[in-house]
Amino acid sequence: MISTGFVTWLGRAASACLLAALAASLPAGAARAADPCADYVPQPKPQNAGRDIVGQDLDTIMERGSMTFALYDDYPPYSFQEGGTPRGIDVDVARLIASYIGVKPSFKFVAAAENLDADLRFNIWQGGIVGGAVSNVMMRVPYDSAFKCRVEQVVFPGQYHEEHVAIAYREADYPDGGPVPAYFRFDTVAVENDSIADFYLTSFAGGQTAQGVRRYPSMQLAMEALNAGETMAAMGPLAQLEFFAGEGVAIHQPPLAGLAKSKWPIGTAVHFAYRGLSYTVGDAVTEALDDGRIAEIFDTYGLTHIPPEW
Repeated sequence: MISTGFVTWLGRAASACLLAALAASLPAGAARAADPCADYVPQPKPQNAGRDIVGQDLDTIMERGSMTFALYDDYPPYSFQEGGTPRGIDVDVARLIASYIGVKPSFKFVAAAENLDADLRFNIWQGGIVGGAVSNVMMRVPYDSAFKCRVEQVVFPGQYHEEHVAIAYREADYPDGGPVPAYFRFDTVAVENDSIADFYLTSFAGGQTAQGVRRYPSMQLAMEALNAGETMAAMGPLAQLEFFAGEGVAIHQPPLAGLAKSKWPIGTAVHFAYRGLSYTVGDAVTEALDDGRIAEIFDTYGLTHIPPEW
């Protein structure tokens, strides 16, 4: 699981944050353990470019009357399109943010790049190689203090959920309770290819559980295999397991020995130069957490909302 080859975060959505978190959890001296920024190395600031490319400050957004949100494409239940209409948790949270600011939201569905660094570069502080306009805010960004130190061009306000790794299983196959990772030395488990669950299970206990792993292009397809009885279990993000679980499927969160991070906050990302915007985004999320609107969004999709813990 602790591999520099790790290329995805929760499937297709961002990766480097987890790698940084895993590295930070390894023994590397008392100074590093006490200070996640101990290995900080200054990064180059964004190149000079027109404001239409590198984003807008809060006043410009309010004068324009709209703001753009970058969302991961085809990533239910977080962000997806249904008949051309944007839907998902991140879409609804973005609408709350836009409403708080008093503008209309527009959504830019983007493909995940090689890692989280690249996602932020393309969508927040520099833009793509071709047609490089960025978005004002990016949704569903995993937060980690060590990663924050490495990426100076971006700030990370408004954490609105805590994601957990969990295991879904067919109750008929496990009448006495859900499986733990060691079971997959013999039992089959569906995972999204190149995901945290994939890397964890293929390296757990010296690779003893690798033979039980069945890989699928997405977590949705992995859960469809479980629902159809093609596998006995599936492992991945709790929200996706809940969203796709069929009849006779239960979910639990057993201890995951050897996994440095089995849960993490998720929030937003904003260009480092627009602190007024980032503070306002953070205030919008805090208010929606406090008054229960974000919890209501999760409930709408039949999901468990877990507020971030600090």
